[in-house]
Amino acid sequence: MPETAAAHAGPRWNIAPYFIVDDVVATANYYRDKLGFRYERFWGEPSCFTIVQRCGVRIMLKQPENSGAMHPNRLVDPEDSSWDAYIWVDNADALYEEFQRNGVRIVRRICDQSYGGRDFDIQDCNGYTLCFGHSI
Repeated sequence: MPETAAAHAGPRWNIAPYFIVDDVVATANYYRDKLGFRYERFWGEPSCFTIVQRCGVRIMLKQPENSGAMHPNRLVDPEDSSWDAYIWVDNADALYEEFQRNGVRIVRRICDQSYGGRDFDIQDCNGYTLCFGHSI
């Protein structure tokens, strides 16, 4: 069922994917330097958790004590090239150009989709696949 303006009149929902990473500081810095996110602090001693955010999108990053625990979806099921997160943005074309300038690893070029989106895929420094797109 399509959403209407009335559907947005009430409380808004948000989601924050929770990514297990091998190095939380390096990952947070990658998201800051390459993807334009920011973070305010790290938790734990040594640092083991943070939340990166950009334009209302938040992604939680957790570094467990045992290294090698991360599991991007594509590693769990190599036959299914699932995204680890799909992020709706205002202008996918502008973001695509920004990420190209920043040297982000783009694994699928921007294009129009049959489901009514215009989007592209990147892989972060841990191999997580994020899709950024807007409705057309």
